[in-house]
Amino acid sequence: MRDVWNTTVRFEETDAQGIVFYGNYVTYQDETFSQYLREIGYPWTDIEQADWDIHVVNVDIDYRAPAAFGDELVCGIRADAIEESSLTFEWACRQRDGPTCAEGSVTHVAVSDGEPTAVPEAFREAVVAYQNEPPEPV
Repeated sequence: MRDVWNTTVRFEETDAQGIVFYGNYVTYQDETFSQYLREIGYPWTDIEQADWDIHVVNVDIDYRAPAAFGDELVCGIRADAIEESSLTFEWACRQRDGPTCAEGSVTHVAVSDGEPTAVPEAFREAVVAYQNEPPEPV
């Protein structure tokens, strides 16, 4: 898993208990995925201009340790599997010098004209080139 996105917890991201509100980890996961796309050479703007898109179909997050206002967080991601039309990514968010706060996965489906479509071969190749090991299957 490669660290690709960092943030400092803002006050508005915390709840009455003084820790990051659990729903904000979905935003962190999404920001991490968006940065991953930029790093492999497929920013959202390029995907939108192509004849396909990516829709989230499942999010799974396990909460491990709290993060509070001002904490520096580091988020990592890796493609775990690329099927015919689906892509599953593992994700983790940790304090810069501390424990993992949350980890999980997100699954996307490639679509074209609102229907599932094959993940483009060039996208698969970009993922394999970026990661130290290819996802299974790819």
